[in-house]
Amino acid sequence: MSLVFFLLTLSLFISSSSSASPYPYGGLSYHIDCGGPTDSVDPFNTAWLSDRFFTGGATSVVSEPLQFRHPQEKTLRYFPLSAGKKNCYIIPNLPSGRYYIRTFTVYDNYDGKSHSPSFDVSVEGTVVFSWRSPWPEDLARTGAYSDLFAFVSDSEADVCFYSIATDPPVIGSLQLIRVDPASYNAVSIGQNYILVNYGRFTCGSDQFGPGFSNDTDLFGRSWQNDNDVRSTDDDSTVRSLSTRNTIANTDQSPNYFPMKLYQTATLVDGKGVLVYELQVDAKLDYLLWFHFAEIDSSVTKSGQRVFDILINGKNVNRIDIFKEVGNFAAYSWSYTVKNLSSTVLSVKLQSVAGAALISGLENYALVPADVATVPEQVVAMRALKDSLRIPDRMGWNGDPCAPTNWDAWEGVTCHLNKNETALVISRIDLGSQGLKGFISDQISLLSNLASLNLSSNSLGGTLPSGLGQKSLNKLDLSDNQFSGSIPQSLATSDLQLVLMNNNLLEGQVPEELYSIGVHGGSIDLYGNKGLCGVPSLPDCPLFWENGGLSKKGKIAIAVSCVFGFCLLLLVLYIICIRRRRNDYDFGLPQDLMSLAAKRNRYQRQKSLMLLEMESQHAKALTPFTPQ
Repeated sequence: MSLVFFLLTLSLFISSSSSASPYPYGGLSYHIDCGGPTDSVDPFNTAWLSDRFFTGGATSVVSEPLQFRHPQEKTLRYFPLSAGKKNCYIIPNLPSGRYYIRTFTVYDNYDGKSHSPSFDVSVEGTVVFSWRSPWPEDLARTGAYSDLFAFVSDSEADVCFYSIATDPPVIGSLQLIRVDPASYNAVSIGQNYILVNYGRFTCGSDQFGPGFSNDTDLFGRSWQNDNDVRSTDDDSTVRSLSTRNTIANTDQSPNYFPMKLYQTATLVDGKGVLVYELQVDAKLDYLLWFHFAEIDSSVTKSGQRVFDILINGKNVNRIDIFKEVGNFAAYSWSYTVKNLSSTVLSVKLQSVAGAALISGLENYALVPADVATVPEQVVAMRALKDSLRIPDRMGWNGDPCAPTNWDAWEGVTCHLNKNETALVISRIDLGSQGLKGFISDQISLLSNLASLNLSSNSLGGTLPSGLGQKSLNKLDLSDNQFSGSIPQSLATSDLQLVLMNNNLLEGQVPEELYSIGVHGGSIDLYGNKGLCGVPSLPDCPLFWENGGLSKKGKIAIAVSCVFGFCLLLLVLYIICIRRRRNDYDFGLPQDLMSLAAKRNRYQRQKSLMLLEMESQHAKALTPFTPQ
């Protein structure tokens, strides 16, 4: 898509999106000063955030900051090739809905190389802007604003930049404002289109809106003067008309067009034809939005001002403003242009009665939203980015596969799913990239992965059980530091090539996995001293497999435990029985003690009696001696 459109006419005088009163639809907005180190407030009272939400890159300032009016136009972020070919701003935690997104892009020879860069810009995985070197001189020096409307449904807005050749993409500021989801015919057009601004014009007044003036536009839109795209097909005089009267039907849902837009108008005298020639990309369809208000008080009834609208020579509508809404009231009408054959879209207002009149004109390219990667596979790839410690130079940012006209993440191959409604990961080739992490178990979410090559890195840890996707047919994990056992899940996949040589794996190799080599495939397990159980490898210990106890070993241990438990019960039972018998033989210990005590007293008394009898007998035998 070319940038020849309205960007050439936008100048540095455009500034940040701002609104004097909060937007009624939630008020959610971000104004990011890319490259800015601190928060700031511009002359239109817009609060700008310091640079954030970026995935990489570096900051700089323009070479001539004095020619820019606002601080957010003087700083920038650029993305050198060392940060990868794809870098993004990812704004998180957004409610689903429609958003107005505006960027300010400036070069101004910030790097001293006098070479404006070539790069693409995508929003939500769809390419929306293309910048090609060399830029027009005034554009390179003063910069330009670009804007669009897009739906966000995954809670984050991705604005990504893709380097062409070795050029570093640049961005000066980024704005995001939530708008009414029904705006600009969203119900009939659907959410699968991005509306890219190819020209938003106010007729009969100077440019206005956030960044131009203090005039309010609740969506943050800025309106250019129509002088550069307007002409007549004869020598008729074009003049402006304005009023200070209040205009009805403005600032209303769903489009919230500002009153100031309808307080001025351009008209051509007499029967002249008012002509607008708009630069477009012929490959796209366009949504034209016309704005009218009868602000001439001399028009008091229908039929006084009637004109036809011709688009590329085709009469598409007849307009009578007073008939539709009366005077001093806003009236808008839209038309979709398809099947263009030229890069110039011609719009003519041809008088039927009175002078043709118009207050504003918008031209939006209907860019079909590109298919995106299946959400769960995005989750898996982001988990792998963290676990494998993917270096910044590989540019693993944003959607892994989208946009489809960019290369996928380096080392990643994608294809459409069966329904052609989303993209899926089919191949990951990261051999010899100096990776030092491990394989996340989220890899199981890559249900379409057919080939995985992580060879010749310094990856470690155990292999996740979810690695054995049914779709996987090539697996190269050679020359790493993986440890633990080979997951049984690999035996159930359709692998035809398995290279796990020169790792630290151990345990028994699943027989089904080893049989790959028997059935025409190839398998290499050399250099894993702990592996066992298949030909060319040692036998596994009797009760050991896959780095742990085998099923037989577990059964043997269980049987042994049961036997030991039973033996313990038997020993306890015998002890209890014997104790019961001893308690029966000596069942009356107090009586036994009493008998023993009586027996002892009897023996002592008997001994005393014997001693006394012996003593008396001795006395009787002693001879009598007279005194």
